[in-house]
Amino acid sequence: MNDQSGQRGPSDTGHSPRPSVEDAAAMEAWARYCRETWNPATGSAEAERVYRDLYGLQPEDGFPASAWVPDPEIVEAANLTKLCRELGLDGPESLHRWSVENRVDFWELMIRKIGLSFLTPPESTLDPASSVESPRWLPGATFNIAANCFLSPPGQTAVIVGQEDGTLIRHSQEDLGRLANQVANGLRDVGIREGDAVAVILPMTLEAVAIYLGTILAGAVVVSIADSFAAGEIELRLRIADAKLVFTANAIVRGGKALPLFSRVGEAAGPAAVVLNAPGTSPAGLRERDRTWENFLSAKDSFRPVALGPDDTINILFSSGTTGTPKAIPWTQTTPLKCAADAFLHHDLRPGDVACWPTNLGWMMGPWLIFATLLNRGTVAIYEGLPHSDGFCRFVEEAGVTLLGVIPSLVRAWRENGALDRAVWTRLRAFSSTGECSNPADMFHLMSRAGFRPVIEYCGGTEIGGGYLSATVAKPLAPATFNLPACGLDLVVLDEENRAAEKGEVFLVGPSIGLSTRLLNADHHDVYYANTPPGPGGCLLRRHGDHVERLPGGAHRMLGRQDDTMNLGGIKVGSAEIERALATVPTVRETAAVASDDGGPSRLLVFAVPNPETFTGLTDLETDLRRALRERLNPLFKISEIHLVESLPRTASNKVMRRLLRARAEEKKS
Repeated sequence: MNDQSGQRGPSDTGHSPRPSVEDAAAMEAWARYCRETWNPATGSAEAERVYRDLYGLQPEDGFPASAWVPDPEIVEAANLTKLCRELGLDGPESLHRWSVENRVDFWELMIRKIGLSFLTPPESTLDPASSVESPRWLPGATFNIAANCFLSPPGQTAVIVGQEDGTLIRHSQEDLGRLANQVANGLRDVGIREGDAVAVILPMTLEAVAIYLGTILAGAVVVSIADSFAAGEIELRLRIADAKLVFTANAIVRGGKALPLFSRVGEAAGPAAVVLNAPGTSPAGLRERDRTWENFLSAKDSFRPVALGPDDTINILFSSGTTGTPKAIPWTQTTPLKCAADAFLHHDLRPGDVACWPTNLGWMMGPWLIFATLLNRGTVAIYEGLPHSDGFCRFVEEAGVTLLGVIPSLVRAWRENGALDRAVWTRLRAFSSTGECSNPADMFHLMSRAGFRPVIEYCGGTEIGGGYLSATVAKPLAPATFNLPACGLDLVVLDEENRAAEKGEVFLVGPSIGLSTRLLNADHHDVYYANTPPGPGGCLLRRHGDHVERLPGGAHRMLGRQDDTMNLGGIKVGSAEIERALATVPTVRETAAVASDDGGPSRLLVFAVPNPETFTGLTDLETDLRRALRERLNPLFKISEIHLVESLPRTASNKVMRRLLRARAEEKKS
């Protein structure tokens, strides 16, 4: 999952929200409307009218009242409620409090619920001699976390694949396991050994899931690289991780168009590649050291999983920082336990559920989806097509998806192209949203297509292995809010004077399974712990960088980032990375990239100081800047606005004052 980021402002109007409406009679009336009156033909405008009438809200009030009000039967059936009952606790808040006051007991309980199978059992859940900054979970244990993804019955569906022509293919646990074993044997055949790094640059497919799990079965380390990056960014990540092999495809086919992929990987001058052929295409440009997928895949479909320790690295993922170089974050064998626990408690994922999240292995939600779903004995749903299309919306219903993950900019695209108006999702139990700040109006519209099922906002990051703020289906929920911190992890909100505040910067209180303990290319202590203020009782705080607001009643709302990073289309990127790409344009002296501050998903604003010797006009400059961003960083990043300035405002220490630039852009709009 990329960190949620974005802007201030909970509604399209820009007005501040009214305090959360918790009138019991209005909530019951709204729940009755959703249960008895709503039907798939109901438009969101009509539903919004009823919502505002029942809660006494005006359009300028935004959406502060609960749009999700669970029936008692839903509350009782929720995984979180059952766990509360087992522990003798009276509700979600009590469970969270218990989980952070009894962290060892909490994680021991979650490991039992997940049903983790050990080859050698641990000496304890947490080494008491280890520190908060570097905890040692499950000391002495050996296991293979990928092997634990195959504990469902062999005939149970593990992966459902939907294609743009409407074809739906179901693959069993046995099918997926056999393919993953063939990958593991193939890696052995080409000389990959335990601890070697193997890059995956692929869209999400059945083969990608098998490659991911097969690599871990073989004791090797997956290097996750997004398939949208330019060649230079791919090369940088391959070099940081010291990848020995790369899996990729000759092209990605979307909307009937073949988009070249292997050519970018080849340009990156990386290691030998295993190249899959996209449907309807043929291999082209393979180097002497490369091979096709068919020539790589072993005929042997059984493999003995390699026994690994809890601290062994299984995956290297990249998350943008503020320096221009992506942080290389290792996931260990314990990180997937955080994925699975969050899915179990906060997304209420159960055996047999079908989870779908438009993503790939280059972003943390790809690995998260695999582990969260398969460790909880569920089914992964993958659509090999454009997620903003009507075809994807039909696939969600036809595949029987019960948990649908989104990013807010995708929901906005659905609203704009009308796909949501044509969607009918009767089997969904919940949505989840991550990657950006959500717009409440968009999320209300999304909920209106599935009988006002909840949107579980999920905020965390690659370096957490999951979330620190989330929600539960067992409590009422207003759009674009978090109604429960993630269990097993605590947070504090501090203002600029490091005092506890209702609105401010988030700091995390460890330890917790999932929290990173090292970086490959930076000092972990300096990034997360150096110079942080003391927490409650003098505890050590961990820096995270998000800006949040605590709402009346204990809920939270995400306000954006405190540092120089942003999320564009659910992808976390540092301002320095964008500016590095834009610096190649000769008609500018310098640029500053900032995120918009007008509510909902981020928009990229670029402030440019033109070079008078080469500047030929704003139109040419806009073309050059957009081309540089597309070709040198990521074609998914779009510049929304370009502002010409004589100079960039800076602090005495020469740091660009991005908030001032953002305010200037707002002034021009008003």
